[in-house]
Amino acid sequence: MKKSSSRSKLVISEVMLPNQANVAGNIHGGEIMKLMDSAAYAAARKYAKSNVVTARVDELEFHLAIFIGDLVTCTAQVVFVGKSSMEVAVTVEVEDLECDGYQCRKKALSAFFTMVSLDKKGKPNLVPELILDTSEEIATFEEGKQRHEDYKLKKNKKLNGVSNDFSCKIMK
Repeated sequence: MKKSSSRSKLVISEVMLPNQANVAGNIHGGEIMKLMDSAAYAAARKYAKSNVVTARVDELEFHLAIFIGDLVTCTAQVVFVGKSSMEVAVTVEVEDLECDGYQCRKKALSAFFTMVSLDKKGKPNLVPELILDTSEEIATFEEGKQRHEDYKLKKNKKLNGVSNDFSCKIMK
């Protein structure tokens, strides 16, 4: 079965409250990450029509601070699918509700979540093929495919005892 990428998009919004912030009024990053994970989960579950779990988060970037009273909108979209995994792009926009106009809405965070579809026994489950409708969707799919391949190579190197991530020399 194939599914259009436009059917894999989900948007959720929430007003930030004092219990989500530090004493300066900045919303804790973990609060936003939790909201992003919930959006990725819902988009992936809607797409796969099965339970899903978060396997990895890549390229999590904080672009702007978020404050008490701001409206946070998470947009999650399945952009790449493998056999049982899906990459979900999540973008967070923040909006000061006392501001007029669309220019008050700004990108605050972005990340890629890898979600894995599970069957009723908790085993990886096949997901539908993704139908790509636009050249932008094709380009995004190819970028997701490259991230997936890069991760597999990195994982294989680690499993074989080879890691080029960091090196250091301890001086005595």
